[in-house]
Amino acid sequence: MSSWKVIAQVDDIFGEEPCAVSVDGLKVALFNVEGCIYAIEDRCPHDKVARLSEGYVDGATIECPIHQSCFDIRTGKVLSPPAESDVRRFATRVEDGKISIELDPS
Repeated sequence: MSSWKVIAQVDDIFGEEPCAVSVDGLKVALFNVEGCIYAIEDRCPHDKVARLSEGYVDGATIECPIHQSCFDIRTGKVLSPPAESDVRRFATRVEDGKISIELDPS
């Protein structure tokens, strides 16, 4: 069974700048892409220390600030090496200006 957690306010995201949040010990990066809110895990799978929220945003793509792997913000799919695996993506919803993500029980 999944659960939804409020993690931020829409006003916390400024333009294309990512917003880094933490929920239940999990680091999450929030993005506003053309008015839609997306959430991915805030770490590069290539180098678990790199925070994607500190990377370079180009449209719907985030580039890792350390080794320049790129990911699709909307899907979490890896787009370029050296990373070989996707980033965890979370379903999002916005209600009354509050951003929630869906967490699974594991």
